[in-house]
Amino acid sequence: MASSPKKWFKSSYSGNQADCVEVAHLDGGGMAVRDSKNPGGPELEFTGSEWRAFLAGVSDGEFDRP
Repeated sequence: MASSPKKWFKSSYSGNQADCVEVAHLDGGGMAVRDSKNPGGPELEFTGSEWRAFLAGVSDGEFDRP
């Protein structure tokens, strides 16, 4: 079964800025991430559990700069 085409979006907080990341929902609950300046470039894909772990780390301040 073929996967659906990705529908990319970026945060509404980005406004019209060009230096953003875009994300797309994947079949099965995963997420894909790419650089909005290079839409034909590489993409990172995460499973649903990997994405939830990342979001939990962001919420917990795990990636805050010292």
